[in-house]
Amino acid sequence: MDSSIRMAILGGDARYLEMIKKLSENDNLKMELVGFDQLNQGFTGIKQTDFEELETESLDVIVLPIPGTDEEGYIDTIFSNQKIQLKEEWFDTLAKDCLIFSGITTPYLSKCVKKSGLKLIPLMDRDDVAIYNSIPTTEGTIMLAIQHTNFTIHSARIVVLGMGRVGLSVASKFSGLGANVAVGTRKDVDVARAFEMGMQGFHMEELPAYTGQCDILINTIPSKVVTESALNLMKSNALIIDLASKPGGVDFVYAKKRGITAIHALGLPGMVAPKTAGEILGNVINQLITQIKESGEKRQC
Repeated sequence: MDSSIRMAILGGDARYLEMIKKLSENDNLKMELVGFDQLNQGFTGIKQTDFEELETESLDVIVLPIPGTDEEGYIDTIFSNQKIQLKEEWFDTLAKDCLIFSGITTPYLSKCVKKSGLKLIPLMDRDDVAIYNSIPTTEGTIMLAIQHTNFTIHSARIVVLGMGRVGLSVASKFSGLGANVAVGTRKDVDVARAFEMGMQGFHMEELPAYTGQCDILINTIPSKVVTESALNLMKSNALIIDLASKPGGVDFVYAKKRGITAIHALGLPGMVAPKTAGEILGNVINQLITQIKESGEKRQC
């Protein structure tokens, strides 16, 4: 009995080149690449297939780009000039037990998957991926802070908003570099955690009291928290780095009016460490496929 798993990887960025290398180490995977026609076939040694020729009904796994699809079903194809659109009826051609991986989901993608009764796994929503990715995200944030300031991180006054998986890593690393870090959060327990780590913690409603003297503000909260009241008090030479997913947590229009440099730093892992970011994705996908396959086999026993 053939135990191999048929996988199609549709589009993707530089991270996916490393992910493909990692996945190719799994002898049970039979991979096909769609949207990589600008790469030399020998680069991966893996079959490249035109989208129209993909035998969707026999696929066990599909990997979509990190952003999923846009509102019309188009996907990112960095390594191809082809435009690939995943129409609603295309999802109906997939087997019901086909797994679909993407970085994040979108309203269009969620609608299509739900309508077709398929299982979607948004990798960036997983704790393990987010924690692994917090390492290159933090390094990229440090890089941006150095590039866009004329002072040292050591002794700088830094405000970090949010103490989730990314915020915790960012705050601890900047503190380790000698910065004076204050962490804004909505939870009493996180205020206590910041104190335990040798940093200052405060509740989000107190933010305006901290922005007036800060040199760098780093936001990780994916809702509008850095508003006019906080920006009005900031120094014009302060730097804002927003790490939250779109639309971010900063009023960028008002920050620009005030002459404050505000950077919405999306996709830092793929920018600063695509090799590491791709390997993380490959390892997690391999683990999930194995777990789901084993659980399915146990149910059949």
